Amino acid sequence: MIRQRPIELLAPARDVECAMAAVDHGADAVYIGAARFGARAAAGNSVDDIARLVDYAHQFRVKVYVTVNTILKDEELADTERLVWELYRAGVDALIVQDMALLELSLPPIPLHASTQMDNRTPEKARYLQQLGFSQVVLARELSLQDIRAVHEACDVPLEVFVHGALCVSYSGQCYVSQHCFGRSANRGECAQFCRLKFDLVDSDGRAIEQGKHLLSLKDMNRGEDLERLLDAGVSSLKIEGRLKDVAYVKNVTAWYRRRLDEIFKRRPEYRRASSGQVTLTFTPQLAKSFNRGFTRYFLDGRTPDIFSFHTPKSMGEEVGRVKEVRGRCITVAGLKPFANGDGLCFVDERGELQGFRVNRVEANKIYPAEMPRVRPHTVLYRNFDKAFEDVLSRPSAVRKIKVWWTVDEYAGGFTLEARDENEVSATLSFPYPKEPSRSPQAGNVEAQLAKLGNTPFESAGVEWKGSPDWFVPSSVWAEWRRAVVSALLSARRMNCPRPVRLLPTDYTRSLDASKEGRDSGFVPQRLTYLANVMNRKAEAFYRRQGAVDIEPAFERREPEGAVLMFCRHCLRYSLGWCPQYGKGKSPFREPYYLVSSDGRRFRLAFDCKNCQMKVYADEKE
Repeated sequence: MIRQRPIELLAPARDVECAMAAVDHGADAVYIGAARFGARAAAGNSVDDIARLVDYAHQFRVKVYVTVNTILKDEELADTERLVWELYRAGVDALIVQDMALLELSLPPIPLHASTQMDNRTPEKARYLQQLGFSQVVLARELSLQDIRAVHEACDVPLEVFVHGALCVSYSGQCYVSQHCFGRSANRGECAQFCRLKFDLVDSDGRAIEQGKHLLSLKDMNRGEDLERLLDAGVSSLKIEGRLKDVAYVKNVTAWYRRRLDEIFKRRPEYRRASSGQVTLTFTPQLAKSFNRGFTRYFLDGRTPDIFSFHTPKSMGEEVGRVKEVRGRCITVAGLKPFANGDGLCFVDERGELQGFRVNRVEANKIYPAEMPRVRPHTVLYRNFDKAFEDVLSRPSAVRKIKVWWTVDEYAGGFTLEARDENEVSATLSFPYPKEPSRSPQAGNVEAQLAKLGNTPFESAGVEWKGSPDWFVPSSVWAEWRRAVVSALLSARRMNCPRPVRLLPTDYTRSLDASKEGRDSGFVPQRLTYLANVMNRKAEAFYRRQGAVDIEPAFERREPEGAVLMFCRHCLRYSLGWCPQYGKGKSPFREPYYLVSSDGRRFRLAFDCKNCQMKVYADEKE
């Protein structure tokens, strides 16, 4: 018998509406922020709302993860502990965390997932987190397939990787430029999107290399065609980014990945979905129709030249054709895509700037904009808002149903009715009722009555008869019995819904004892820099027990002189063709290079070729 590994499609949720839509469209788990302490401060939800989501999601065995993945101030620790207990009582399945202070708090036995903000990029780090009792580890986005496989082979903890959505140019948890420039910490959920700004690039002599471009802005990740390779490398959870995205985005992207995974499962019986229910859609998912900055597979197969988008950090959408002719207030388009009134179109102008306009009227391949843009013939047009597609997604667009099998039996004084679902949860009720032979066959009518499952999460998969089907029982009575058994089945599913429990951190406990004898954990160095993000006394106490002696406070508490503000795999020297390893050309400009923002701030670039990274520093002259 093949041992199956459950595979989780993990969808984002800005709010409960988005989360429920993700469930309906095929998610196996959703992640959502509580009112505080999440890495997207603008995406908070009350505990009551999260409890409502848990009740809905657990019907389908869909898990609910809550982000508590900021670094915490001392005065926030008590509130964090209270919040965690409230979330536990609400039935939340796990917390996604960053701050090691949580391991020092008095928490319920709720599983902890190691956020990508922890900078999880090595086998040693993943193995260490498993020893501490973490139930899942979210790997850095920058890892290659080979890197991911190496982590999987080094430990048994389930691995979570991003497969779709926006990319941070710096390693998560290691970006301090927003705090440096604006006093808004990315590690506290307040990123100011520095990497989406325009910059000039100049050399040490002040000569311009690039001007007014989004030099740190990356395309969006899309690994939709690489899912099977990721599963074979050991990944168990496939994560869609987007806790600030709208419900249409969540519906479309979740549904697309659900379909792709289900296709894989049909061919690969060693993998199975991690939740229940089959999804029926009213639309065909298309990734290009949701917000995207263009797509990249990022570093999955090593360094490639397609990861950045210097022209714009905005969504360009799908290519729909070229401008054939401009006459008066009409644009004739050469292309095969149909248009609709209300579509949003865009193009890159002669200065490399993204321009957009709204379609007011359509006649075949002639479009009449609401305001006429300055667009030239032969310009490529993109659609970043598809009115017809968005209209479909604005309505109910998916139904998720759990298969249920009925068994009808009889006894001397009446009948029994059993419902058994695809998770082998069942409910059986007995109904006393006089037996009167029917004048006509009853099986078809009874089966039709049992199939009327309406707004319940179930759909009938068939009826088994263990007694005679030809007793006369009115349809209204069968409907009453059906409702009673369905109610009992729902209660049984709630009672039988598996609740994960936090792993016992045995190695962590041993390391606490060892530290008392002057020994350490073997992973934590004696000196920790600001990169460890130690914001509070509990985190400091944790690391001291792990063997650290000299602990530098978090960047947010005290900015170190000469600190690296960003650690990037994206490299401008590579992008311009001047990489010593990959490039074919030699730069005519003298290093160091500087990024200059529109407000005149300067940032020095350093190229760490040994580790294949670009580092961003504040200019010392400032």
